[in-house]
Amino acid sequence: MPATTFLDTPQGRRLAYHKTPGTGPCIVFLGGLKSDMEGTKAVHLEAWAQAQGRAFLRLDYSGHGESSGTFEDGCIGDWAEDTSAALHMLADGPLIVVGSSMGGWQALLFARNNPERIAGLVTIAAAPDFTEDDYWASFSDAQKAVLARDGQIELPSDYMDPYIVTRKMIDSGRRHLVLRSALNLPFPVRCLQGTADTAVSTDTALRLLEHISAEDVRLLLVKNADHRFSDDRCLKLIEAAILDVLPIWPRLCRSSPTPMFYQDRDRCFGERD
Repeated sequence: MPATTFLDTPQGRRLAYHKTPGTGPCIVFLGGLKSDMEGTKAVHLEAWAQAQGRAFLRLDYSGHGESSGTFEDGCIGDWAEDTSAALHMLADGPLIVVGSSMGGWQALLFARNNPERIAGLVTIAAAPDFTEDDYWASFSDAQKAVLARDGQIELPSDYMDPYIVTRKMIDSGRRHLVLRSALNLPFPVRCLQGTADTAVSTDTALRLLEHISAEDVRLLLVKNADHRFSDDRCLKLIEAAILDVLPIWPRLCRSSPTPMFYQDRDRCFGERD
């Protein structure tokens, strides 16, 4: 495994990353809240991209993994700055951005602000606006009082250890909402969502689908898949979604008489159960 490389951002944070050279568009993986670039999806997609000779980038936000800072000091806006700095400073040309959970929110923020950089977008259990629609909306009056008084509150999770939600995270989230204003994405978008996900509901996935303004946006619901979306079946679906938004796909499959979903350089597959 190559040694981790670090990027010093204009905001003074130090971000850990791994970048694989190869053909473009560069595939970028953005992980979820309290996740890191050593997660199953990130490492699998890196190996998959390497096998195809494709450029690939994975990174840790500040307060995550090997990057500087602590999680409790971070917020949605800080991680958006990290994402923007990394993608502008480490990757040239068009990008295929893959965002998982909170990384889906970050992918949408970057795409909204930099549409000219995006060749295609894939979200996995995307959690846009979760600080407002999930955290704040579910807090009792007592919890809101604790947050106002102490500046933070501890929440349990089905997918990780209990974690701290800060008033800074809530306030920052409100300044970076993507479901309250126009979300014009002039490139292919593929959204993947498991029906057994207890962290992000299918209602959220459907709301995002309806909210996105794009000519080519699709949502794939996967029965019994959970929030991790990282078993062999789900990893193959992520690969397929990336291939589906690559700019090369019309040239590969235009001779086929039926609509295509799964595609590769040498062959195309129709949708399967």
